[in-house]
Amino acid sequence: MFSHILVAHDLRDTADLALCRASQLARQHDARLTLLHVLDPSHSSPQQEQAREALDRSLTRYAPPGSELLLCSGKPAEVVLQQLQALGCDLLVLGAHHQRHDFFSGTSLDRIARSCPVPLLLVARNDFQPYQRAIAAIDFSLCACSALGQAYRLLPSSAELHAVHVFEPDKGTTQQVETQLQIQQALIDQLMQDEALNLPSPGPRLSHEVLHGGILRSLQEQLKARRSELLVLGSHGRSALSQALLGSLAQHFLHRAPCDIFVVR
Repeated sequence: MFSHILVAHDLRDTADLALCRASQLARQHDARLTLLHVLDPSHSSPQQEQAREALDRSLTRYAPPGSELLLCSGKPAEVVLQQLQALGCDLLVLGAHHQRHDFFSGTSLDRIARSCPVPLLLVARNDFQPYQRAIAAIDFSLCACSALGQAYRLLPSSAELHAVHVFEPDKGTTQQVETQLQIQQALIDQLMQDEALNLPSPGPRLSHEVLHGGILRSLQEQLKARRSELLVLGSHGRSALSQALLGSLAQHFLHRAPCDIFVVR
């Protein structure tokens, strides 16, 4: 369960998408919601007042009663990270951007994702029903397992959370590759059994599979085939067994989000 959600809003339409999704999650989890905007110090007082009025309208239109508006000055990435800790928030929600912009430029977004002490949800979809279909990239790292657990708690009990482990085998004969695949399957089966023991009940339906191929292409194909609304990733970590670079994956999908992206350090 999440108790306090922070939405960083930069006055773009995509930020209202993030606010709508955060509002849905706040209702689902009975959580507080705070809307944060970082003021541009180069703007005049009338411009800053216009920003406040626009944010008030968004808050009134989309957010649950009792939600709060917070205006701060400073460097956007630094302010977001500072306020997460100062407010004791346990989920950060941002809107995805498909063009360069100072607030969520590549550098700022990477800095937030790299240092964010809580799960980060990047919203790319204009659909605010509770999530029903999510895919989690899983390997043997603590980071990936933590992401799976956090996503399980984020989703409603009516959803399905499908864990995907992509196996890229060493070179060898067909029989050797098949043996490696069987070993990976057994290890992932055991990992998922162990992880399920630590998850509360009731919760979303858990399923999993092991795929053979490249991790990026495999995840893209799974997202399309399953019409997934959410992709769950650990933000870093290399597994010696799977060789899955979830840090690189997180960076790729944060900047080219095909659906909403949930990233956990």
